[in-house]
Amino acid sequence: MKKKLIIFGVVVTVVIVAAVLLNPSAVEEGPSLFTTAERGEFTVEVTTTGELSAERSTKIMGPVNAREYGIRQITVQRLVEEGTQVREGDFVAQLDPSELYDKIQQEKDQLDAQIAEFDNAKIDTALTLRSERDKLINLDYQIEEKKLQLEQSQYEPPATVQKYRNELDKLNRDKQRAIEEYSLKIEQAKAKMIEETADLRRRQTRYDDMQEVLNGFTINAPQSGMVIYTKQGNERVVEGSQIQVWMPEVAELPDLSSMISTTFINEVDIRKVKVGQEVQIGLDAFPEKKLTGRVNRVARVGQQNPNSDAKVFEVVVRVNERDNDLRPAMTTSNIIITEKLDDVVHIPLECLNTYNDSINYVIKKNGTLQEVKVGLTNSNEAVIELGVEEGDVLYLSRPDNIDGKEPKLLPEMDGQRNLKYENASPENPLNDGQWLMPDGSPMPEQMIQSLKDRGITDPEQAKQMMERFRNGGGQRGGQRPQGGAGSERGGAARSGQAGN
Repeated sequence: MKKKLIIFGVVVTVVIVAAVLLNPSAVEEGPSLFTTAERGEFTVEVTTTGELSAERSTKIMGPVNAREYGIRQITVQRLVEEGTQVREGDFVAQLDPSELYDKIQQEKDQLDAQIAEFDNAKIDTALTLRSERDKLINLDYQIEEKKLQLEQSQYEPPATVQKYRNELDKLNRDKQRAIEEYSLKIEQAKAKMIEETADLRRRQTRYDDMQEVLNGFTINAPQSGMVIYTKQGNERVVEGSQIQVWMPEVAELPDLSSMISTTFINEVDIRKVKVGQEVQIGLDAFPEKKLTGRVNRVARVGQQNPNSDAKVFEVVVRVNERDNDLRPAMTTSNIIITEKLDDVVHIPLECLNTYNDSINYVIKKNGTLQEVKVGLTNSNEAVIELGVEEGDVLYLSRPDNIDGKEPKLLPEMDGQRNLKYENASPENPLNDGQWLMPDGSPMPEQMIQSLKDRGITDPEQAKQMMERFRNGGGQRGGQRPQGGAGSERGGAARSGQAGN
């Protein structure tokens, strides 16, 4: 019989073990995970993603003054492949000049018309001045003839002599007037030719400038370097793109010796970021590379994040190292060290729990729920200023046997928690708003209304008055409860007189 019982026990044990192995959900939770509070260096970090670019670069520009000649848009016909190493003067891009060709032809026609007008002005001026010179020569002949006629008339009657003398004077006046008119004609011709010359020069200069702009539609490298496509808004300039005439940037030649990482920080964390803070930089393309940098610039004005409703601020980080593997547009992981503490107690964030949305606490290995004062935090850990010492062993997750327990509070935190969760002090039975009789019982509503009608609105004042009546100081006044405030004052005065 005993042997059968032993065999039965062994079978039952085997069945239980098999059931446990085949049904893990039936097993109770394993031992809880613990961690130890440590003391040492603690860093507060802001982690974000950025994009590499050259801190300095030479822009490859198209014709910068094309819009002065009515060019509305410029299309990129050809563009060398991005990443091409070019030397100074090498071909980079060709822009579509068809619209400019039409403008140049119109300008050429206007230039030809201006040249013809200039030539006509020269001919008209020459003819006008020649006519004036002929007029002066004819007057000189007439004056000489009149002088001879006057000399031969010395034997003529005096009236005839006087007549010839008058005609000679008139011819001299005509010559003087003709000389003055000729001088004016010369000045007039000079002014007209200056104007025509200026118009022709202006038209010729415009035509020559348009030819220079046309030459600018073939773009060559201003210096040696690697060609990187530029962006207009969020789109890169490629073959077929239309560039802006007021900023005809086609590509750029970055200076790879000095690189920056441009990133965007949300409005919650931007207050932590300052110029000069250290940054740890990683590269998605080269995970094994670890670079360093410093915050170079923090934007003062935020902008809308295109992927969400959050506001972000642009932050520029300068890379300290120079590496030949760095290329513009590479993705970087930036860890900005916003603050560093040397000797503090810190624990993982998983250890922190919240009670009543106001009290932070941890669970010690002995099962105690201890309130803590939390300092700075980062993405993994938190600084504990009060409640935990170095070496304390803490739960990383809530055990099942703490339901219903309340944390042990820190006296130092009194007055610093959310007020609605502070321990309320005992209520004062005579606080404002409670109308009580001297013995502590509630005052009847009719009596409260009567006191208010008498002008007494303070419950404490009403209590003091009733105590005086109770002590006999206002007995007569108390015999007339329906009287006004004046009768009460009169009763009190009479009581005082009686006392005297």
